[in-house]
Parts: sequence; C-alpha cells; structure tokens
Amino acid sequence: MFCFWRTSDLAVLLIWGVFVAGSSCTDKNQTTQNNSSVPVSVVNTTVSVQMGSKALLCCYSTSLTKAVLITWIIKHRDLPSCTIAYKVETKTNETNCLGRNIIWAFTPDYGPELQISAVTLQHEGNYSCETVTPEGNFERNYDLQVLVPPEVTYFPGKNRTAVCEAMAGKPAAQISWTPDGDCVTKSESHSNGTVTVRSKCQWEQNNVSVVSCFVSHLTGNQSLSIKLSRGGDQLSPPYIPYIITSIIILIIIGCICLLKISGFRKCKLPKSEATPAVEEDEMQPYASYTEKSNPLYDTVTKVEAFPVSQGEVNGTDCLTLSAIGT
Repeated sequence: MFCFWRTSDLAVLLIWGVFVAGSSCTDKNQTTQNNSSVPVSVVNTTVSVQMGSKALLCCYSTSLTKAVLITWIIKHRDLPSCTIAYKVETKTNETNCLGRNIIWAFTPDYGPELQISAVTLQHEGNYSCETVTPEGNFERNYDLQVLVPPEVTYFPGKNRTAVCEAMAGKPAAQISWTPDGDCVTKSESHSNGTVTVRSKCQWEQNNVSVVSCFVSHLTGNQSLSIKLSRGGDQLSPPYIPYIITSIIILIIIGCICLLKISGFRKCKLPKSEATPAVEEDEMQPYASYTEKSNPLYDTVTKVEAFPVSQGEVNGTDCLTLSAIGT
C-alpha cells in the first residue's frame, strides 16, 4: 500500500512536469510571433547638405533577396508628403514624387538608395525608408537640413567705422572682428528660412589702420581686410574706381562725337559757298547768247569807236549801213 501511493505520487509529479514544459514552449513561441509584427530596428539620422550639391540617402542594410517591399516616405517642409515604393517579387515601381528631382540612385534591384541630384530649400524635411522582410521590418529615418552659404560683403563708413554683412545664409553666420571694436550685430530672418547678419564696428584708437572681418559658417569660413580712414574721412567703397573709369570713358567718347560733328559741319560749309559759282556757270550760256543775238549793238559800238570819213560812206559801205539802220 505504501509503495503504491509512493508510486502514484511519482506519476502525478511526472505528468505535472510534462504539462508545465509544454506550456513554456507555447508561451515562448507566442512571444516571438508577437515581436515579429513590430519593426525590429529603427535608426534616426540628421543629415546636413549644402544647397546645389547631390544627396544620397541609404536604406537599411539588408539583402534584397530577403526584402518583400521597400518604401520611401518623404515629408517636405512646404510640400505635401509623397512615397516611392518597390515590390521585389513583382518588380513594380510606384511613386507620386514626380517633379521633385528625387529618384532611385540605382535600379531598385541593385540597391534601395535614394538620390537628390541638386538639393534646394524645398527638399528640406523627413525621409523614412521602410524595408519589409520575413524576419521583420527595418526602418531608417533622415532629418535632411539644407545649408545655404551666405554672401559676404563689407561697407567702409565714416568716423573710423566698418560694416560686415553675411546675407541670406542658413543657418545664421557668425561674425567676429580683429582687433575688437565697439560693435553692434543684428540679424534679420527671411521667409525661406535664411538669415542675414550685419555687424557694424567702430575703432577710436588712431593706431588701428587695418581691421579684419571673420565670417564663420558651416559651409566655410571667409575673412576680409578693411582699411580704415584717417581723421574720420569716409573710405571709398571698392566699386568707386570702376565708376570713375566708366565716367572717364564716357567723357572721351563724348569728345570724339563732338569732334566728328564739328568736322562734319566744317566740311559742309564750302559746299554752300560754291553754289553762286554754279549759278554763274549756269548763266554763262545766256550771256553768250545775248552777245551773239545782238550784233547790231556790237557793230554800232565799233562804228562809234572807229568813225569813218565822208568818202568811205559812199558806195557799198553806205548801203551796208543803210541796211543795218533799217
């Protein structure tokens, strides 16, 4: 009897152990199955790209033979969101991001990288690549920020002052001076996200003749040297010599034009004086005609100039004179 109960207790313990073991395997399998329905890996990255350059965004590194679906979800700052998707099994490419200069870097069969040929401010935003595989989902997110290099200029001023300006940069540039002076720096934000920084400084020490403006920005640094005026005179901006040269050229061209016009008038005056000579020549045929058409006047003149004697008047000569008188 004692052995039976002992044997029965051992059997009950054995059956309970098998049941617990089976329950643990089920729970373990259920946990793995539940975990496979959520993304296995998520990576977040911030990327800064200079405007006008090329950008290449990589997806999660996984074998395309294991991928089922690759989808890029793009959310721009000022544009509606769009997607670029590729189904590996059917090799189908779908997109509604046309006109945004965003394409696959290669064929999707080769690699799921995304390429922006020339980055602009409109490309700023979030880019998310989701890869679906039998082992789980993989996601990689990019926060794309566009860098805009500022345009740096300087304006020397009165009373030993100088102005340095970094226009339309993104992010805002930093301006510093060497040597230090009495400076006032102001920033102006624009609607497209760029910022203009303007710094004006004054140096009261007369021993300072040249100062340097140093502009610091993520796209690169620039340094400009400015020569201060003495005694508070205003410095000439760098474009003044070009203006003076242009004025001198215009004066020379004007003088040449005046000389040409004056010479033209001098050449034209003799032609107007030669007109009476032409009229005189035109009257010559009429004068000769007058002399030829009045033989009586010429003959009478000759007769008066050379009078004849009474004897010579008789005969033929008298008849001639009578005929002439008639």
